[in-house]
Amino acid sequence: MTPEFSRLLDVRQIEGKHVRLSPNEAERAALTERFLLVRIDELVAELDLSTSEREGGFRVEARGTLKAEIVQPCAVSAEDVPVSIDEPLFFRFVPMATDYAPDEEVELTADELDEIEYEGTHVDIGEAVAQSLALAIDPFLTGPEADTARKAAGLGTPEDSGPFAALKGLKLGGE
Repeated sequence: MTPEFSRLLDVRQIEGKHVRLSPNEAERAALTERFLLVRIDELVAELDLSTSEREGGFRVEARGTLKAEIVQPCAVSAEDVPVSIDEPLFFRFVPMATDYAPDEEVELTADELDEIEYEGTHVDIGEAVAQSLALAIDPFLTGPEADTARKAAGLGTPEDSGPFAALKGLKLGGE
């Protein structure tokens, strides 16, 4: 399956390049559906790319920013809530590791957690940007009508129903 926002770059030809990625209308619509948003009005990633040779291929680093204007539903009232996203980006693409068995447990270092493995000679920088957008979306976003919707449904605020709600009424000390 091809990702909604695919931008393949040849690792042998990207040293020192600056790229500006922005999905077209159809790609924004597909990403909107994938991430359960109302719409994506704008999505732009600006990245500076560098490479270094590594055993088995090239290591590619991409640094820059992600800016987006999205509309997502409130987690409580489902009202449309506009959101501006401005996030730093950092990706490190490394050749696919082949020195472990398919069912073998692999322990990753903290530095390796930011690595995206690739096969062949191309990396998909567009999909990496799309995944970064997904991580920047607040899944529990509430809008200005959230409290009204909670009251209409007979629900309290999160503070009233949380694990410490019962402790709020207790009187402590010598009172």
